[in-house]
Amino acid sequence: MDVNGVIKAVDDVVWGWPLMILILLTGLYLTIRLGLLQVRRLPTALKFMVRNEEDGVGEVSSFGALCTALSATIGTGNIVGVATAICAGGPGALFWMIVAAFFGMAVKYSEGLLAVKYRVVDEDGHSLGGPFYYIERGMGKKWKWLGKLFAVFGVCVGLFGIGTFTQINGITSAVKDFFDPDNQAMVSIFGMEYSWSVVIAGLLVTLCAGLVIIGGIKRIARVSEFVVPFMAGLYILFCLVLLGANVTRIPSALGEIIRGAFDPAAVTGGVVGSMVVAMQKGIARGIFSNESGLGSAPIAAAAARTKEPARQGLVSMTGTFIDTIIICTMTGLSIVITGAWKVPGLEGVSVTTYAFQNGISFLPGTVTGCILMICLVFFAFTTILGWDYYSERCLEYLSGGRKKVVLVYRWIYILAVFIGPYMTVEAVWNIADVFNGLMAFPNLIAILALSGVITRETRSYFKRQKELKRAG
Repeated sequence: MDVNGVIKAVDDVVWGWPLMILILLTGLYLTIRLGLLQVRRLPTALKFMVRNEEDGVGEVSSFGALCTALSATIGTGNIVGVATAICAGGPGALFWMIVAAFFGMAVKYSEGLLAVKYRVVDEDGHSLGGPFYYIERGMGKKWKWLGKLFAVFGVCVGLFGIGTFTQINGITSAVKDFFDPDNQAMVSIFGMEYSWSVVIAGLLVTLCAGLVIIGGIKRIARVSEFVVPFMAGLYILFCLVLLGANVTRIPSALGEIIRGAFDPAAVTGGVVGSMVVAMQKGIARGIFSNESGLGSAPIAAAAARTKEPARQGLVSMTGTFIDTIIICTMTGLSIVITGAWKVPGLEGVSVTTYAFQNGISFLPGTVTGCILMICLVFFAFTTILGWDYYSERCLEYLSGGRKKVVLVYRWIYILAVFIGPYMTVEAVWNIADVFNGLMAFPNLIAILALSGVITRETRSYFKRQKELKRAG
């Protein structure tokens, strides 16, 4: 019996059409009920993103909570995942990725609002919230089992490595490909040969991750507040240079993307197949990238220092906007403009590397390769931090707040990062992927059940804001 094949089949089912349709329909439903809030209130949301509340209750600033959430969502998927989606579904996949993100913004807003409304804040300011609490406190005690189910899935995601094995592998692979692509400097560990670049990078990342993780949410938020804007800014600047150098090719690339969304054969020459493939690849990548509907981001939102649930909902919403509509779109445009997705034999990060090396031809290939490696390293490193926090909070809920259990888990998590570079078990990654997708179902049930609360809170908040403006 092929165990890996069975797990992969389960993964394909979990991340198949049922989940994608459920998230999209939930986003559409909330978009209608909230009156296209993600468009009308986006300028306000972007303003709130960098303007913290001074008199709110919580552990970290609203910006810190957003950066913690972004640290988990902005990852290697923004560089590698976009390339994979476009290679499999054609340029049209990028269009459907943006569509998924547009409706996902309404879902992310709702998650952030509910997280703050139903969170628990101790006397010392320690906050705990997320889907498990808005299920238990919003839907009622009889639904507590659903909250526990979500928390179990969340712990399993952390334990099985979506924030550890996959990310540290991504970091060490990127470092090796840049510094030792021909495996010239090798060392034997447990009878296996590894490049010294893998060993050194693995040790450094483990040390850095351990120093941050042991400090808890406040240290994770502080590091994220610095690293996330830096890494996102560097990558966006890199993309803007490429797009600026090829500005005359942008209109035709946009035409390819639009045509590919509805008639892929017209762009790919029949290589990719149908519109269904473009939709499936684009929507799946969009959801996986920004995590709208999966229930992870509200765990970070619950720690925000705020007294207004709707305000934090707006801040949370900007995460999807930045992650997918800005960063993923720039990556996708770069790949389409340079035709990297059509080059035979290229896959994953090699596609994006080709795009930047050929799109910014006035720079040496080693320079563009180095910048892309740095972006990959930072993206993956912050994902390690973000997912530690998510899985810790899930475990805290399950254990009734026992701090010793959480501390033991932190050390196990750090150990997983340490051994990650030497793990090549594909089944582990697929299992983590399955649990990641399963988190969405309890979360979406709660969001739909509490949609009336979301609508009332939103109307009340903006009504009060309007009255304050008139009074002022």
